[in-house]
Amino acid sequence: MAVSSVSDIACTVSTTGITAPTYDAILDWYQTQYRSIYGSDVVLDNSTQDGQWIAIQAQAMNACNQAMITVFNSFSPAKAQGTALSGNVKINGITRSASTNSTCDVVITGDVGTIISNGTIQDTVNRYTWSLPSGITIPSAGSITVTATCETSGSVSAAAGTLTIIATPTSGWTSVTNKTAAATGSDAQSDASLRLQQAASTMLSSVVIMDGITGGILSLSGVTNVQGYENDTDTTDSNGLPANSIALVVKGGDASEIATVIANKKTMGTPTYGTTTETITDSSGAQRSISFFRPAETQIYVTITLKALTNYTTSIGSSAAQAVADYIAAQNIGSTIHTTRLYKPATLDDAAGGLTYDIVSIEIGTSASTASADNLALSFNERPNCTAANVTVNAS
Repeated sequence: MAVSSVSDIACTVSTTGITAPTYDAILDWYQTQYRSIYGSDVVLDNSTQDGQWIAIQAQAMNACNQAMITVFNSFSPAKAQGTALSGNVKINGITRSASTNSTCDVVITGDVGTIISNGTIQDTVNRYTWSLPSGITIPSAGSITVTATCETSGSVSAAAGTLTIIATPTSGWTSVTNKTAAATGSDAQSDASLRLQQAASTMLSSVVIMDGITGGILSLSGVTNVQGYENDTDTTDSNGLPANSIALVVKGGDASEIATVIANKKTMGTPTYGTTTETITDSSGAQRSISFFRPAETQIYVTITLKALTNYTTSIGSSAAQAVADYIAAQNIGSTIHTTRLYKPATLDDAAGGLTYDIVSIEIGTSASTASADNLALSFNERPNCTAANVTVNAS
């Protein structure tokens, strides 16, 4: 056996990437080399000690190959996972978002000049406490929009019109309400979401105005998703954008910081459109109103019908449901969820049990009862949301 022939079972790097032989090919190579030394009639199946020892060596070699492939891929933001991906994106000046608290834009109303220090509010449903910015002064308009942050981390929801309880009464502060639903908190940012952010962050220095605005907003703390739209015509477009205006749909982040990025990067004289409005003071001291949208969270429901094969378990079905939910939740604001593209995440790899079932059909909808095989097109300001609990797996 030539030492150089060991390369037959090791990873190979070429212009197309890194590849490695399968475990079966590695095992066959070891058996062939063994027989070339001890004779072709030697028995090497699992009933023999030599056969078992050779299989252990083949497993070790296969594990080394897989580790090398993982290391090789970790240098690419498109393929890296976990800690490796977190390190890669630092080159772009961004970091993986940690678990976050829910936020919501609220309208504070009261007497002009009233100062609210460290104010808190509560929702009328679950009585969660939400913190306001440390110092708020009610302007001449008699109301101001600020971003409230839930003091309880995680996915705490608040429907429109439910954040109305003043938990720290202040003289001159008369009311509070939220016109839109809260942007719910989340777990640590997923790999799929971080890859989208990394791709968009490369547009920060772009000469295209909308790309620059999008990249700037994505670099803000707490922002997990953003989509920009431009109407460069003289009439209102199909999304309802006024003539010659722009609209940004932003999930997470502080409203004032978002408005500041838009104000600093948009073309002069271009009006902004949205349901959230912030007053920004520019470098010359002039005040400008900047508007943008918070996304409407649209729950997506999925029904997967499959035929169970040998070794299929409900746990494998749950893994497929989670993979589909993660794929949908990673899609962008205003996207179209294509039913056929859900087959890929629903088909787990062999190691996870992907060969223990056949997928018969996949249906999606905004409710379990309306699911169908048709694609689901979201409105320009809708963001898809899906959890494993939204995915029903019917196995027969």
